[in-house]
Amino acid sequence: MPDFDKLYEEFGKHGIESVYCIAVNDAFVMNAWGKASGLQKVKLIPDGSGEFTRKMGMLVAKDNLGFGLRSWRYAAVINDCFIEQWFVEEGLSDNCETDPYEVSSPQNILETLMSLETESAPDQRSERLTAL
Repeated sequence: MPDFDKLYEEFGKHGIESVYCIAVNDAFVMNAWGKASGLQKVKLIPDGSGEFTRKMGMLVAKDNLGFGLRSWRYAAVINDCFIEQWFVEEGLSDNCETDPYEVSSPQNILETLMSLETESAPDQRSERLTAL
């Protein structure tokens, strides 16, 4: 999340109004994590029971790491409740040996947004909202 926070203004230049992070943790853990990470701009959303994450198809077991059920890494660009772009790390599975973080990184998302902007005319771009 620190890189999303650092690049927040850059996202704004590409029509992103807000950046959210949802994680399978309670509000106390999320708030402590945000404070420890020095987050200023990213909004944190707790999914304590993992219900939202399960319904998104992203709930995985991470028992091999001692975590239990957690969210697989993914990101989405959402506009008016519609997913415009979907960024899911490869290898989605329970007890995955690795913890990939490339596809859903803020750098990759920004690169994708920039390439889409060059493909479309400026007047065809719409305002975007990012949910992570």
